[in-house]
Amino acid sequence: MLISSNQSLKRAVAFLDMDMKQIPMISTDESNIDELLERSVDTVYPSKEELKQVLLSGKKLRVYCGWDATGPAVHLGHAINYSMLRRFHELGHEIIVLAGDFTAMIGDPTDKSSARVRLSKEQVEQNLLQFKEQIAKVLPLEDSVNPIRIEFNSSWLGTMTFSDVIDLASNFTVQNMIERETFQKRIKEEKPLYVHEFMYPLMQGYDSVALDVDVEIGGTDQTFNMLAGRTLQRRINGREKFVITHPLLENPETGEVLMSKSKGTGIFLSDGAEEMYRKTMMIPDAGIILMFEHCTEIPVEKIKEISEKLSAGENPRDIKMLLAREIVRMYHGEESVQNAENSFISAFREGGMPDDAPVISLSKGEDVIPHLISFNLIKSSSEWRRLVDGKGVVLLPDTHVTEYHLVSNNDMDLRLGKKKFVKIRVR
Repeated sequence: MLISSNQSLKRAVAFLDMDMKQIPMISTDESNIDELLERSVDTVYPSKEELKQVLLSGKKLRVYCGWDATGPAVHLGHAINYSMLRRFHELGHEIIVLAGDFTAMIGDPTDKSSARVRLSKEQVEQNLLQFKEQIAKVLPLEDSVNPIRIEFNSSWLGTMTFSDVIDLASNFTVQNMIERETFQKRIKEEKPLYVHEFMYPLMQGYDSVALDVDVEIGGTDQTFNMLAGRTLQRRINGREKFVITHPLLENPETGEVLMSKSKGTGIFLSDGAEEMYRKTMMIPDAGIILMFEHCTEIPVEKIKEISEKLSAGENPRDIKMLLAREIVRMYHGEESVQNAENSFISAFREGGMPDDAPVISLSKGEDVIPHLISFNLIKSSSEWRRLVDGKGVVLLPDTHVTEYHLVSNNDMDLRLGKKKFVKIRVR
């Protein structure tokens, strides 16, 4: 039986209506765009103003960040990238997460005083196993309306010929490369600088060309590499690429990195709720507000209030507990928060600091051991080493000191053996 033209028209309209519902609409809400361009943003290249105009125009952008599979874990510093990607995704833009399986086998010299160890293909594949599961805690990877793509740069870098590499390298001079601060430092210190390390910025830069992206997101330590991609995108694809950098999680007072994949330090998305809570409580007091700003979704106005309370003398421990509760809630759910907090409080009370414990006031950077001896808390450096070897030195509430050398960079509460306690305070 023939279908009437009227029925055909109805079906066509219904089909188009259903299809349109599957197409994500681009939001041009100015308040959301302003938050996207302010929260956790250090610099936008060429400028925030230019990117804002493009976002307000309703143009759909292709946005990506890369992750080198040099370790199996993702920490809160990495999570800043994925939080920023999520904000773009909520506005309806196309999101790509690039797993640098090829570049991980070369090694990024960023902020390294020596060449990074090259990884085998098997090591890279092993590191990638947990990656998707962890970033799914931040990004809606199962969204079918606006799917998030995961790409691997071995798809294009692994197929390039030597001729392709020469063509790519011709876009930069040796002067472009060695002006990089970390390279200059190594040259000055007469440390090896290998030719293959010049290839890393070229490869990461070419990722932008292969993906044909509009925006790349990364930490300030990746600025050089991301700007190389901006150069290549203009020269090869003939169009603009915006670069958004975010601050690194560093102690504002000492410059010490709070999260490090290579050192295995920091708060990782694979951590359980109790471990995540405990590690948050170990963050230096100077880093509390930084963590609120970049690792939580608490509104900026509320963070300002918290900062004012901290400046007014409110106990940093109480504010840090608020931070720990928020971080656990984000990654493990509301139901895990109270159990994690109770566990921490219980551990702290069992090995807690007595009110009458001696206080040693030191300048920042002093060796702690001689002062422990002068206070008759230990007899000698040899006794200190024996305590360390026997896991008898505890940074309260429950972190074993494993290094023979201990420096007063931050306030510390220590237990020496089973019965001796001391408060180290940095003046």
